[in-house]
Amino acid sequence: MNAAASPPPFAPGSHSIQAHGGGAFAFAGMSHHGSILATPKGVRPIDAASVEDLHERTLAPLFSEIADAPGSIEFLVLGTGAEMALVPKTLRTALREAGVRFEAMATGPALRVYNVMRSEDRRVAAALIAAP
Repeated sequence: MNAAASPPPFAPGSHSIQAHGGGAFAFAGMSHHGSILATPKGVRPIDAASVEDLHERTLAPLFSEIADAPGSIEFLVLGTGAEMALVPKTLRTALREAGVRFEAMATGPALRVYNVMRSEDRRVAAALIAAP
């Protein structure tokens, strides 16, 4: 995976997600309409409208961080939108092969879990599908 092809972070560094709704997220004093990936290296947009859109290409920045610094991310919280949805098998397999544990849930609970884990200084990332 080529990190240079992935979108640059909106906000470099680790940030909590302050709010969400109406298809948008607020973080680091800014807001973004659409889905996001939050990792220790930054918050960035991802092109995903549903959990089916989450795959290695969509989450290339996550897999790049893991490859560049093994152990830098131990857990991924997947926010699947307004409702809980199953994670595609190909993504489950790729995450396991990368050594990342994960949990999928609706986006609201997912961002709360991410914020709590981040506040505990856990090595956590979140892929959050924007919900209306």
